[in-house]
Amino acid sequence: MANSPQAKKRARQNEARFQVNKARRSRIRTFLRKVEEAITSGDKDVASAALRDAQPELMRGVTKGVFHKNTVARKMSRLSARVKAIG
Repeated sequence: MANSPQAKKRARQNEARFQVNKARRSRIRTFLRKVEEAITSGDKDVASAALRDAQPELMRGVTKGVFHKNTVARKMSRLSARVKAIG
C-alpha cells in the first residue's frame, strides 16, 4: 500500500485514469460490435455507415492512449475489407 503522500496521490490518479480509459475502451468496443453486427446482417449500406461512425472513435482511442495506432490501423483495415466484401 502507498505510504508517502506522493504515492497516495499517484494511486488516486491511476484509479481515476483507469476508470476513464475503461469507459473509453467500452465505448470503442460498442462501435466495433455495431460494425460486426452490420457485417453479419449482410447489409452493405448499414455496415459502411457503422464503419464510418466507428473510425473517429478508434482514432480518438489512439490519441488518448487507449490503443496503439497500429492496432487500430489493423482493425480498420480488416473491417473495411470485410465491409467491402459484402455482396
